Amino acid sequence: MLRRHLLLLTALAAVPGRAMAAPRLRIRDLYVAGAEFSPEARSLDGKPVVMQGFMAPPLKPDIDFFVLTKLPMAVCPFCDSEMDWPADIVVVRLRKAQDWVDFNTPILVTGRLELGTVVDEGTGFVSRVRLVDAAYELS
Repeated sequence: MLRRHLLLLTALAAVPGRAMAAPRLRIRDLYVAGAEFSPEARSLDGKPVVMQGFMAPPLKPDIDFFVLTKLPMAVCPFCDSEMDWPADIVVVRLRKAQDWVDFNTPILVTGRLELGTVVDEGTGFVSRVRLVDAAYELS
């Protein structure tokens, strides 16, 4: 399916007058040494991007966000006090409700990249990287 997706994006990009597809940003390319954002990530701040990863198990089924991780996580770290979130996570705020997928199913997420520490007023969740107005598809 990923190959078909890439072929479609390539074909669409070749159509005259059509805007280029959003650039792809890998989770591992968000940071340089320590917690400093990479030049690539900073250059894409505020712009649409595509990221691939895995949906961490949600806190509850009716929330409008989830956490994108580089590797599958079978257990919600919020639910197990012995676990810690990986440092390189991305909070995904959905444009509209979508079904949840199994934790080990890779997904492609498209949304506007936001960098910088934000505390969510409703949940108290702290994030450094977010994709907002986002949607995802199986990859």
